[in-house]
Amino acid sequence: MGTRALGAGRHLIMLILAAIWIIPLYMVLINATASSNDYRDKEIWAAPNHFSLIDNVKAAWNGAHLGSSVGSTVLYATLGGVLAVLLAALAAYALIALNLRFGFFWFMVLYAGTIFPFQMYLSPLYTMYVRANLYDTHLGLLMLYTAIAIPFAVFIIRNHFTSIPTDLSEAARLDGAGAWRVFRQIYAPLSINAFATVFILQFTWIWNDLLFGLTLSRSASVRPLMTALAALQGQYASASTPVVLAGALVVSIPTFVLFFAVQRVFVRGLSVTAH
Repeated sequence: MGTRALGAGRHLIMLILAAIWIIPLYMVLINATASSNDYRDKEIWAAPNHFSLIDNVKAAWNGAHLGSSVGSTVLYATLGGVLAVLLAALAAYALIALNLRFGFFWFMVLYAGTIFPFQMYLSPLYTMYVRANLYDTHLGLLMLYTAIAIPFAVFIIRNHFTSIPTDLSEAARLDGAGAWRVFRQIYAPLSINAFATVFILQFTWIWNDLLFGLTLSRSASVRPLMTALAALQGQYASASTPVVLAGALVVSIPTFVLFFAVQRVFVRGLSVTAH
């Protein structure tokens, strides 16, 4: 009886958690397909009388100039994620395999980047970027997204590197392999799943960022997608709620596709880095 009650309790908790995520998604889907008139006249949870998703997507795309922001966001999320993984892997390798002096101290210095709230960076970053002519530039945002993603990436990759047997690297060094060769031929091949997991997490975070995009960009050709989408809800914006929701659905599609395309790699990477 106790086992059955425990199993039922687990299922109930899972259903509650699923509802917490599914109900808001349902509300977004239902209201993104409504016309402006339908949205004003219907209950928020009710299906609309007319399917207007395509019209809403077109209005959001043109109103927020999303096309100008797509290329920039792909650049930030893809190249920024790759650079963050590469630099974090090299830093984690130095901390774990190279007997770096005060290694744990340097790890804590890097990890501190995940502790402090991002809001405290905004004012000094804005001042520094304006003075260095990096404000409203692709290079400035790419540098920021790469740097801000490194601390968490170091944390994940370092945990994975600790699970790699040291006998492999010691045997390679006895055969005359240098530090770079050990990293390239032992640590990197055994960490593909961990690298992919970190990249997916960082890609998703960069793609969905609004805070830094609002602070450090202005022009339509530089600002990220979420910043462009936020322009639809500004003080002087006239877009209706269904148009904004339709735009949010469109810009969320790439992260959904990426996650489900590499779902198995992501799960394996999480299971490996958890040990």
